[in-house]
Amino acid sequence: QVQLVESGGGLVQAGGSLRLSCAASRCTFSNYAMGWFRQAPGKVREFVAAISRSGDSTFYADSVKGRITVSRDNAKNTVYLQMNSLRPEDTAVYVCAADRVYSDSEVPIRRVQYDSWGQGTQVTVSS
Repeated sequence: QVQLVESGGGLVQAGGSLRLSCAASRCTFSNYAMGWFRQAPGKVREFVAAISRSGDSTFYADSVKGRITVSRDNAKNTVYLQMNSLRPEDTAVYVCAADRVYSDSEVPIRRVQYDSWGQGTQVTVSS
């Protein structure tokens, strides 16, 4: 079972930046596409960004395009989420997820495609 541990969350003012990390273990990391989702209080978990197993392909939710960048370091078994120009509506628990894939063209964006999830890290953006 893949283990995922997020870090890097915190409190930041609107317009600020944060970099989240998600460290994976108990897996061959380069076999997995990785995704980031977020869940605000009282709302469903929503897709934020995803990256292919090699890192060559990425996909973003419209709400974060141009402000958030997903990347990965397969040598460190870690995926990152660089968040800039943060807004109060970005406040949520951010969770990373892993999906075993068999081609580098796979960049899953639906929750049901992912079978391993981290516990999440809280991001709070104050106005």
